Amino acid sequence: MTHHIPTLLRMPLALLPLATAALLAAAPAQADTGKLLLTGGVSTVEGAAGGGLTPWAVIGSQATEGETGVSAFVSRATTQDYGLTVVGAAVGINDRVELSIARQDFNTGITGTLLGLPGLHLKQNIVGAKLRVAGDAVLDSDTLMPQIAVGVQLKNLQRSGLDGTLDALGAQRDGVDVYVSATKLFLAQGVLVNGTLRATRANQNGLLGHGAKLGGADNGYELQPEISVAYLLSRNVAVGFEYRAMPNKLQRAGAAAGLGNGLRADDWKDIFIAWAPSKNVSLTATYVDLGRIVPATTKNKKQTGVYLSAQVAF
Repeated sequence: MTHHIPTLLRMPLALLPLATAALLAAAPAQADTGKLLLTGGVSTVEGAAGGGLTPWAVIGSQATEGETGVSAFVSRATTQDYGLTVVGAAVGINDRVELSIARQDFNTGITGTLLGLPGLHLKQNIVGAKLRVAGDAVLDSDTLMPQIAVGVQLKNLQRSGLDGTLDALGAQRDGVDVYVSATKLFLAQGVLVNGTLRATRANQNGLLGHGAKLGGADNGYELQPEISVAYLLSRNVAVGFEYRAMPNKLQRAGAAAGLGNGLRADDWKDIFIAWAPSKNVSLTATYVDLGRIVPATTKNKKQTGVYLSAQVAF
């Protein structure tokens, strides 16, 4: 399946604005009514609508049934040793289908320097699609029925000085994630709960490739749970937390390479506050805990820090 990843995934960074413009131009009309504030989620680090770390079953943009909407975002995460910048856009069609694109730029910091690759950036393109298959988060808010969606994300890690290392570990640069999300909005209580189950082989979200084979490492897909809970403090301010389980496929390969637990991966977590100053703009600030990322080069430190994101949606 990964052999057929669209050419879009392999574009240079300079062409991303053109692809984004084309994606937005595909929308025949912009939404002019809109959803309740913050009930459409914000943009995740992979481009899909949801929380900062995990997709929800909601369809991005302000579009409701019978409308087409668009959104665009920019995000920045900084931890003790790393930095991640993400830009992207999405189209929401009939509150049923979502198409998204995101570009991740990961500054490897001290890890790149210790590998003899100072200034190394890992760049990943992600193209996603999501389909709402049942329920309506708002219309079904007085029942136990959640909104349910299925999604797919095609990921391509661009070539870099790390290719030789990934090849030696048996990790691939292309990968596909498939997920199902269920989102339940308790409107009267101002509470939103989401659960996502993802089938993935991605190492650190794909930024360190997909799977591993060295030393007989587990190269197959794993099911990973993801959870989000948000509470509306007011009509335009929400607080909450997220938990995203991550596969740990590089640890055994790293041990076979003589690194012990130096490539171990941990689960991701965050605590966030989201503010919508208007129906078309949302700002999110988050405390993130990404666990250990290549602990062999970072003295086994957990990578905690700040994640900021701004989104416009119509």
